[in-house]
Amino acid sequence: MARRRQLEPPSPEALKELEEGFARENRSGLRMPIADVVGEAAAMAQPLPAEARAEQARDKADAARLRAAEEDGRLVTMVPVAEVHVAGVSRDRIEVAQDELMELATSIVESGLRLPIEVYPNDDGYALISGFRRLEAFRHLAASEGGYTEIPAFVRAPENVADVYVAMIEENEIRVGLSQYERGRAAAMAVSDGVFATLDEAVNVLFRAASKAKRSKIRSFAMIHEELADMLGHATAMNERQCLRLATALRAGLGPEIRDALEQAKPEAAEDEWQVLQGFINKAEQAERAPGRGGRPRTKQAVTRQRRELPNGIAIEREDGAKGFAIRLHGPVSGDMVDDCMAEIERVLSGPR
Repeated sequence: MARRRQLEPPSPEALKELEEGFARENRSGLRMPIADVVGEAAAMAQPLPAEARAEQARDKADAARLRAAEEDGRLVTMVPVAEVHVAGVSRDRIEVAQDELMELATSIVESGLRLPIEVYPNDDGYALISGFRRLEAFRHLAASEGGYTEIPAFVRAPENVADVYVAMIEENEIRVGLSQYERGRAAAMAVSDGVFATLDEAVNVLFRAASKAKRSKIRSFAMIHEELADMLGHATAMNERQCLRLATALRAGLGPEIRDALEQAKPEAAEDEWQVLQGFINKAEQAERAPGRGGRPRTKQAVTRQRRELPNGIAIEREDGAKGFAIRLHGPVSGDMVDDCMAEIERVLSGPR
C-alpha cells in the first residue's frame, strides 16, 4: 500500500512570494470577481441612517404623487395665453360685462389668480374648457399692463367633447350663474354642434345635478333660443318667469308674429324689447283663459274626486268635472313645491303624445 504524503505548511519565504505576486497583479489593474462580491456585501452590511432612508422614501412617494397629479390633470401648469383658443366649443356665456371684467383684472393684479383655468391640448396649442372670464382678464392685462403672457392652468384630457361642455356648464353654475336664457342656449348649441343627438339628452347631461322641474324649464329656455335667437338683443335680461311666459306664447304658435314685430320695432333697450314681447304673451295667456263660445248649454255633470294621502302629510286630490280636470294639493305645500309641480306638468303635456 502506498504511503500517504504528509502536507507541510508553506515556509515564510513561500508565503512572502505569494503576497508579492498578488500585489503585482493588483498594480497591473486586475481585479478578482470576489472583490466585487465582498464590496457589495460590505455596502449592504452598512445601510443608510434611518433619517436618510425616511427622506428617500418620502422622495419616492412625492414623485409618485406628482406623476399621478400630472396624469389626472391636477397639476397647475403655466401655459402661454396666446396659445389658449376658445373657438373649439360654443361658449355658454354670451358676453362678459365690462365692469365685471375690470373687477376681476384688478383682483388678479392685487392677489393673483386664485383658480387656474382648465384647458386641453390640441393641434393649435390648447382649447379652453372653463375659465373664459379669467382668460379674458389676462388678455386685457397683457394688452394694458404688459406681462401676463402666461396663465396658470389645469391641463385636462377629456374623453370627449361632451365632457368639455359639462365642465364648462358646471363651472359657471357654481361660480357665476348663467342667465335663464343662457342655460337654454347652452343646451341648444350643444345639439347644434352635434355633441348630443337631442335636446332632452343635452339637458339631462349638462344639467344632471338640477331637479326635473329645473331641467323642464331649461327646455323651455332652449326653445326660445331655437326660435328667436337671431331676433332677441336682450335675452339675458329676462328673468325666469318672463322666459317661461315667452315660451308659452311660442307654444301657442305665435313665433312668426313675434319675429315680424321685433323686426319692425328694432328695440334698443331691454324694456322696449319686453314691451313688444308682452303683447303676444298676453294674447296667448288670454286665449288659454277664454271660455267656450256658442253652442247649446252643457248638461251639468257630477264632479268626482280621488284623493291620495302621502307619508309626509301632503294630500293630492284629482277632480273630474264638466270644466275638465283639476289637481289640488292639501297640507304643508310651499310655493316652490307648486312651481316644481307646474313645471313637471308642463314637461309631460309638452312632450310627444
